[in-house]
Amino acid sequence: MKQNLRIAILMTLVTTVVFGLLYPLAVTGLGQLFFPAQANGGLIVKDGQVVGSQLIGQPFSSPAYFHSRPSGAGNGYDATSSGSPNLGPTNRQLIDRIKSDVEKLHAENPSAEIPVDLVTSSGSGLDPHISPAAAEFQVPRIARERGMSEADVRALVAQHTLGRQFGVLGEPRVNVLELNLALDAAHPKR
Repeated sequence: MKQNLRIAILMTLVTTVVFGLLYPLAVTGLGQLFFPAQANGGLIVKDGQVVGSQLIGQPFSSPAYFHSRPSGAGNGYDATSSGSPNLGPTNRQLIDRIKSDVEKLHAENPSAEIPVDLVTSSGSGLDPHISPAAAEFQVPRIARERGMSEADVRALVAQHTLGRQFGVLGEPRVNVLELNLALDAAHPKR
C-alpha cells in the first residue's frame, strides 16, 4: 500500500510538471518562434493604437463601413463567450433575428440576393471574414456613403480577397477590418 501511494504521488508530480509546465511552455515557445503574429493575437496597429485583430471579428454599424457577419458570441464578438448559440432552425428567436436582418438588408439593396453569411453567424461567433459575395452585396451602400464609384470599391474588395488556403482549403474570404482600414486610407469617411 505504501509503495502504491508513493508511485501515485510521484506520477502526479511528474505529469503535473510535464503536462502542466513543460508542454505549455514548449508549445508557447514554438508558437512565438514560428507564428509570432498569430500567437500574439494578430493585432492590427494604426498610428500607434491597436485597432483590432486579424483573427477576431468586430462589429461595424456605420453605413460607411463594410459590416461583419452576425456574431453569436455574447453581446457581439465577445471572445469570452465564443461559441454558437446552438439555436435550432425552428427556434423562434433565431427565425425572428434572421427575418429582421433580411428586412434590413432588403431595404439596403432590394434587387440583390442576400448572401447567407450576412444573416448567419459562424460556429465560434468570432469570424473576422465575410465572403466576396457578402462584400459585393455591400458595395453600392459603401460607394453611396463615401461618394466613391462602385468600381473603386470593388477594386478594394478584390485587393483584399484572400483565396483558398494552399489553393484548396476553405473558401475565398475578405477580412472586414482590413478592408475597412484600406477603405479609410483610400477614401476617408466624409
